[in-house]
Amino acid sequence: MLNLAALVLVLLGVGLLFTPKRRYGPSLLGLGALLLVLANSFVVVPAGHVGVVFNILKGVQERPLMEGVHFVVPGLQQVVLYDARVKEVTLSAPHEGERKADTSIRARSKEGLEIGVDVTVQYRILKDRAPKLHQEVGPGYLETLIVPQVRSKVRDAVGQYNAAELISTQRTALETSVSEGLEEVLRQYHIELVSVLLREIRIPEAVAKVIEEKQTAEQQVQIEINRRKQAEIAAQRRVIEAQGERDAAILRAEGEAKAIELRGRALKNAPEVVQLTFAEKLAPGVQTVFVPSTGNFLLDLRGLQQGR
Repeated sequence: MLNLAALVLVLLGVGLLFTPKRRYGPSLLGLGALLLVLANSFVVVPAGHVGVVFNILKGVQERPLMEGVHFVVPGLQQVVLYDARVKEVTLSAPHEGERKADTSIRARSKEGLEIGVDVTVQYRILKDRAPKLHQEVGPGYLETLIVPQVRSKVRDAVGQYNAAELISTQRTALETSVSEGLEEVLRQYHIELVSVLLREIRIPEAVAKVIEEKQTAEQQVQIEINRRKQAEIAAQRRVIEAQGERDAAILRAEGEAKAIELRGRALKNAPEVVQLTFAEKLAPGVQTVFVPSTGNFLLDLRGLQQGR
């Protein structure tokens, strides 16, 4: 806005120099020049950005400009703004119906098969190292540094695995390998790697079909193995139950034998118990009377009654 106002004043001053009011021309020229200097003396660094100051006499200054308003010397100092927020770059093949260039990465697997990889990389520049980034790489660091390094690290990592591993067990390992290699390189150029996201890994259709059939067969084998294990477990359970029943029967038999043994001993030591038990069995319609054991006989009351 100040630049525009200063330019207008300068043009008016020049125009007045060729009119009867030319005495006002120099004043307007001076005011326009002053506004122009002021307009170029202050630089505003927006939120999430950092400014790199280039001095035409001393080169790039080591101290960057953080967010806010800063004073610079017009004509002597120039400020280049860098976006320090998290940014991302995606290298991918276009989906059906999309009109975009195919930027996906083509790599070779361990067995030499062509693998297509779609990847998204998130990054941000290190604010305090922005002057070094400006000196060594410049504002075009995305095209000249990040994209080539992403392609290189993905190709190197893919070459360590077989195609079947890339779409099954080693996908996370591939992502980790790319992240570690890329993080080390970008940090050397004052850029922080935030994350690497493998969006899609594509292998030849014929190979994918063979892998799918193999996995299906392996799943069927695993199902049969599980069924066999379940049958073995059920058989073992039945054996355990039978052993439990056998052990319980043995314990019951041993208990009964022990009881009989103890009872025999008791009867042997006290024979009158037999007589008592016998009498209890005859009750209530008892027709026989027990006499003392010294008499050693039994009286038949029914026979005595008939004799009478």
